[in-house]
Amino acid sequence: MSDALLLLSTCPDSETAAQISRALVEERLAACVNCIPGLTSVYRWRGDIHEDGEVLLLIKSTRDRFESLHSRLIELHPYEVPELIALDIVAGHTPYLDWLREQTV
Repeated sequence: MSDALLLLSTCPDSETAAQISRALVEERLAACVNCIPGLTSVYRWRGDIHEDGEVLLLIKSTRDRFESLHSRLIELHPYEVPELIALDIVAGHTPYLDWLREQTV
């Protein structure tokens, strides 16, 4: 199994997504972040159902960087309870995974 992770997070708008993405990459907490606009999220918050437009972040990082990335994302994020879900990357193109690791050192 690889030590690489794919992390998912949502942001309220493109500006916030870009700011968080740039910080994570500049600080070497993530090798790459894809910002996918046009997402609609439906969720329950404080007893009410909400439906909001959001931007999805696909964050590529490593298990070693997870705790630091987690702390920084919480610090930068405007939501009271930001989404952050980590998925193991169990396989992939070896040169890409090597690059990912090199960028997060």
